[in-house]
Amino acid sequence: MSTKKSNKSSIEYSIKRLEEIVDLMEQGDVTLDEAIDLYEEGIRISKECAEKLKNAELRIKKLTKDLDGQFRLNEIGE
Repeated sequence: MSTKKSNKSSIEYSIKRLEEIVDLMEQGDVTLDEAIDLYEEGIRISKECAEKLKNAELRIKKLTKDLDGQFRLNEIGE
């Protein structure tokens, strides 16, 4: 049984935070320094999301269906 990661590390939380950042910046009520900080946070989060999606894709690609119709987990390099 897998353990559930903290909510702050989930991709769903990250996407929600990115949406919040966009909303704040679109409102135009932030200072230049705040906008730069939000932009930097957004870039960091987007890179983390890209890495999580890449890892998820690799995990999915490892799972294949064999000739008997059974699913099996491929080892890396197979």
